[in-house]
Amino acid sequence: MSEIPSRRSGPFAALPAKALSGRLKAPGDKSVSHRALILGALARGETRITGLLESEDVLNTAKAMAALGAGVERTGPGAWTVLGTSGRFATPDAPLDFGNSGTGVRLVMGAVAGSGVAAEFVGDESLSSRPMRRVTDPLESMGALFETSDGRLPARLSPSKLRGIDYTPPVASAQVKSAVLLAGLSADGETCVHEPQITRDHTETMLAAFGAAIDVQRDGPASTIRLTGPQTLTACDVDVPGDPSSSAFAIVAALITPGSEVTLTGVMDNPARTGLIETLREMGAELTVEPGPDMAGERTMTITARTSALRGIEVPAERAPAMIDEYPILAVAAAFAEGTTFMPGLAELRAKESDRLEGTAELLRASGVDVETGEDSLTVHGAGLGGVKGGGRTVTHHDHRLAMSGLVLGLASREGASVDDVAMIATSYPDFFAHMAELGVQLEPA
Repeated sequence: MSEIPSRRSGPFAALPAKALSGRLKAPGDKSVSHRALILGALARGETRITGLLESEDVLNTAKAMAALGAGVERTGPGAWTVLGTSGRFATPDAPLDFGNSGTGVRLVMGAVAGSGVAAEFVGDESLSSRPMRRVTDPLESMGALFETSDGRLPARLSPSKLRGIDYTPPVASAQVKSAVLLAGLSADGETCVHEPQITRDHTETMLAAFGAAIDVQRDGPASTIRLTGPQTLTACDVDVPGDPSSSAFAIVAALITPGSEVTLTGVMDNPARTGLIETLREMGAELTVEPGPDMAGERTMTITARTSALRGIEVPAERAPAMIDEYPILAVAAAFAEGTTFMPGLAELRAKESDRLEGTAELLRASGVDVETGEDSLTVHGAGLGGVKGGGRTVTHHDHRLAMSGLVLGLASREGASVDDVAMIATSYPDFFAHMAELGVQLEPA
């Protein structure tokens, strides 16, 4: 079995860049990668996965599935097989450690809740500070027996028997919805989730691909998802599409660096994930989009981004669920726009790997950008192309998206910029440095 490349760590700087150019295959989607491993482990038979994102977050999910009794094997770069358990997980010998992955731990909590086993869920310092009641509360209403540390990790699950529930999440969260639906597979009766605002729907799409009897009804911005348990999934092959959230860094780097043209292929084209593309176009971004092949039940696209004179806009708050992970890099784009960009509806950013709302504001201020924060909003007063001084150092707070956003800002600023650590970038985008180098970007230890 081939080895996974080692990762960089420590402080790094981005030097001011000349024109970026190149064509990249978009990195595998993290959300789909997590779900491919989890659903494969729940299914009957062998699931073959290609294009899996081999980030630390996803690898921790793979280890957890193996600890729960699934046969998990890496057969080559991005190629994995999962021999499923038919929903009969085994009690793990040690705590399931998800490192920094909120998606991994929350989805697996749901998948394991009704399996009848005991398990302990742990994570690193950052993950252990993040709220888990948003998942354990609905799971407990289904009958799951959890003990947590004041609603945070570590969380201990005792053997539980579940029943279906009718549930409306209090916050727009694909993780919460997915945890409840995965638990519903092993629950008695119907599980129904009502979403006032549609979130990314990979779980629904992939459950159907794995043979689940699931019904999804859309009503404008809302959706209702129903499934009746217990039911067993059937293994299938999964070709993971490209991640829109990770692709955003190269796209924005091209838009704000003079003379640039960058193309990304295989990017997932899902309406619940394309909010950033829509927003950048409204800001005046020159983006060419062409359709690509379907992958894992998802459409894909090829995106070409060229340097653009962006303008500030007000981003609709209702768009936040379709681009919640992209706000730090959108804020960087806004810094190089003419005029003011106002981004409301961002309360969820305060519950990410860090307080991502304040962290984004800090990284912009450090390089001379005028920015204001509200309780759930961010306002960036852009300086236009070439107008950002730079020279700042991003305090990443162990947040991978802040780290990558800080480096992209440095490329287009007059003095470059640095970040205090890059180790956590591997949690979501292990090929970030290689891809940036292919485009002509110079990143070096600082």
